[in-house]
Amino acid sequence: MKVSSPDKELFPGEGITKADLIGHYRTVAAAMLPHLAGRPLTLRRYPEGIGQEGFFQKHAEHLPGWVRTVTLAKSAGGTAEYVLCEDEATLVYLAAHGTIELHIRPVTVASIDHPDRLVVDIDPPDGVPVQVLRTIARRARELFLELGLPPFLQSTGGRGFHVVAPLDRSQDHRFVRDLAGDLAAHLARSAPDALTVQQRIDKRGHRVFLDVNRNGRGQTFVAPYSLRARPGAGVATPLDWNELGRATPDGHTIASMRRRLARKRDPWADLDACAVPAGEARERLDALIGPRLAARSAAARRRR
Repeated sequence: MKVSSPDKELFPGEGITKADLIGHYRTVAAAMLPHLAGRPLTLRRYPEGIGQEGFFQKHAEHLPGWVRTVTLAKSAGGTAEYVLCEDEATLVYLAAHGTIELHIRPVTVASIDHPDRLVVDIDPPDGVPVQVLRTIARRARELFLELGLPPFLQSTGGRGFHVVAPLDRSQDHRFVRDLAGDLAAHLARSAPDALTVQQRIDKRGHRVFLDVNRNGRGQTFVAPYSLRARPGAGVATPLDWNELGRATPDGHTIASMRRRLARKRDPWADLDACAVPAGEARERLDALIGPRLAARSAAARRRR
């Protein structure tokens, strides 16, 4: 396809051009596309580069006929078209039109109301040392394992880490969102001075926010191998847990990703093969937190 202005600088002062953006997505396509397949995308586009205001695009508009889309119901009623990206040509097309970030839902169109991912986003305020974030990620991993949830790790390319578990689609959004919320609340109770599940920013103080909103209906999280629209141009990167001791949230870039994928298999390649029932994790969590808290949590779920 013809690319307009390939030399346009998209990251001011960093020398990263539209051609570099396209090159990145061609480099990561083989590893990235399995994580995009069947998932409605939200695009974060910066046609003039990150020095200008960008925008999120949820609905498919003005696309060539060969780009696959899907029609889905909107929460407010009616339907809308959403982009799917399942081949390198579509990935390159999106990059050529200023898409820097790709965000995916924790569901596929084949089972749109039943998530196959549970996501905990470790979201720190400014100034939290990376050693603290690594400790929190390890605590989350330990709890996931205790609940029978296989933990997978991703540096977000921004400020924090994701800990993700694959699910077998046996429960709906509400069930998974409540499970993630109670799981995060249990972690926060274990370190109340360091962790919080408080939604209001002004109530968090200097604590790290355990964000589970990514699990809600229609919500998204940054796709593996997506570039981030931030100074430094970090890349959201699946990691092996034995890499965490040296990892930083934005430690991988376009240049390092090319070298990484040349020598290393995608750590999330077998994620779907590890899928487990969310219901069993719920039972283990209720047993762990005890009957009083489990009953309180169940009552809160019935009120929602």
